[in-house]
Formats: sequence, structure tokens, C-alpha cells
Amino acid sequence: MGTSTNQVEVIQYLVDTRGLWPRATKTKDLENEASRALALLTAEEKTAVLRYYFVADAKMSLASALLKHWVVSKYAGVPWWETKLTRDANKKPIFLDAAGKQPVAFNVSHQAGIVALVAVAGYVDGSQVDVGTDVVCTSERRVRDHKFIDAEGWGKFVDMHSDVFGRSEAGYLKQDLLGAQPGLPPLARGDEITDFKLRQFYTLWCIREAYVKMTGEALLAPWLKDLEFRRFRAPEPGEGFAQRSDGGDMVESREVIREHEIVFKGGKVTDANICLRSLGPDYMTCTAVRTPGRKEDALGWDIGPFEFLTVDEIVDHAEAHLGN
Repeated sequence: MGTSTNQVEVIQYLVDTRGLWPRATKTKDLENEASRALALLTAEEKTAVLRYYFVADAKMSLASALLKHWVVSKYAGVPWWETKLTRDANKKPIFLDAAGKQPVAFNVSHQAGIVALVAVAGYVDGSQVDVGTDVVCTSERRVRDHKFIDAEGWGKFVDMHSDVFGRSEAGYLKQDLLGAQPGLPPLARGDEITDFKLRQFYTLWCIREAYVKMTGEALLAPWLKDLEFRRFRAPEPGEGFAQRSDGGDMVESREVIREHEIVFKGGKVTDANICLRSLGPDYMTCTAVRTPGRKEDALGWDIGPFEFLTVDEIVDHAEAHLGN
């Protein structure tokens, strides 16, 4: 959806690719089954989609490519074939208009069949807006995660990923988690405790990924150890596969988390607007935005729930706005 604040729109959409093109059992099948959608990509983008071995990954790649062009075309008023994307110094995809400016800043993420788009359009008051998003699924690797944890232990599971965590985060996950986090039933045992821990683990992964993507750098950024989310907590699982409109204590306190204690190189981070939300029982999304030139702008933007968009809606828009 698009949330408007003084002509600035914060745009958040999800595309569910899991049921798309059911007759495509192999990636090459998409050339026929998804021909309308593929025809809207550049030759380079089409090749990149069809390079994936697993068709599920190819579907997400296709939806991701379509979303980038769609958001530029729709919110910057650009004909589809003129939504030529380039990359900035950090290799992040961007769109520059004839004046060399970004009328729409965007970022995409995908996991387990869901593709997320976050964008900001119409920000003309400042020189720069940074946008990042991530979507995670706590159950996609559940069998594998449980098998490893049962055999090697929770501490080793955390250590296996510690290279991309901040200095205090791995220790928090290993030592303080159960005592500091609400939501674990008093009589929880075995797999229930492991699932609880994994939800906190993927929460940290989600918020870190969104923040790092907002900065424009990847998970190999040299300063990853200097970024810490302290005393983070997971939102409670949602009841349906949708994010409800804001309002009401239950939604605000249980399924949405807006307040985060972020430290970078020992100093408190105060310029990022970050919203973490549940999506059904297993998924979470995170949106991160900032305006470095005037931090209060992004901090004042309302980051609401994501809405779903279909590939048919994207394709219909594209075909109606192709241009020359």
C-alpha cells in the first residue's frame, strides 16, 4: 500500500509467487507459462530469471524484476520501456530521471515464495532517501534447523552465523534469550523451545538485513560487527496471512514492533525509521527508511502494513503504459 505524508508516499507491497504458473514444473517452462510477464523484461533480466535451477527461485526473481519497473512506472509516471534501471556505487538497483535524480527509491526482498517491495516516492525536500526491506520465513528451513540444533546444539547454530551479527547479538541469542523474551509458555519443552528461539533468530536476521540494505551495502560490509540491535524481540505470530491495518492495542503491541535499540560503533542510532511486522504465523517483514540530510523527515513517516499485489495487476499496468 502507499502511505502519503505531505506528498511523500511510503509504498509497501507483497507478491505471493507460490501459486503462480502451476504448470511450470521446471524453470524453462516459464518461457511458455509466464510469457506475458517475461516479455516485459529486458533481455538481460529475462536471462537472469531463466538461469535459476529451481523454478520457485525463478518465479521470485521474475516478480522482483517486474516490481522494480512497476513502481517506477506507476509512481514516477514513466512509460514501462523507459524505466531503465541502473546501479549506484554499491551495486544497488536505482532509477535516475533525465535530471539525474531518483523520483522513486526502492528495495526488494524475497524468501519462501514471497517478494516484498518497499519504496518512497515524492521526496523532494531532501537530497537523499535510503530504503531497505527484508522478508523472512521462520519455517522454511525448520526441519534442517531442528536437525542441526538437535545434533550440535543451539550455541553452535548461532555461532555458525555469528560473522554477520553484531558483537553482543550472538551472546544475547545464546545466553539471555529465554529470560528476556516474552511469549514462551511456562511449560514449553523440546521443539517448542527451539521454535521460539528460531523465531528470535530470524527476527534479528530480518531487522539487520533491512537496515544493512537501507545503507546500500551488503551483508559483507566491513562494519557489520559494529552494528548491534540490543534486546530485540520478535512480534507475535499473526492469525491470518495478511497484515492488519494499524489500530488497536493488540496489533500494535503484539504483531508490530516500531521501537528498536540500535547501536553503531558504540553510539545510539537515532535516524532510522524501522517497522517489523508479522505476516501470518511464520513470516515477518521489516521496512527501514532514513533521510540522511534531514532525519526528522523519515522519522515522521507512517510505515503501515504491506498489501498484496498480483502479477496480473503488474502486467496489466505495464501493457497499458508501454510507451514507445
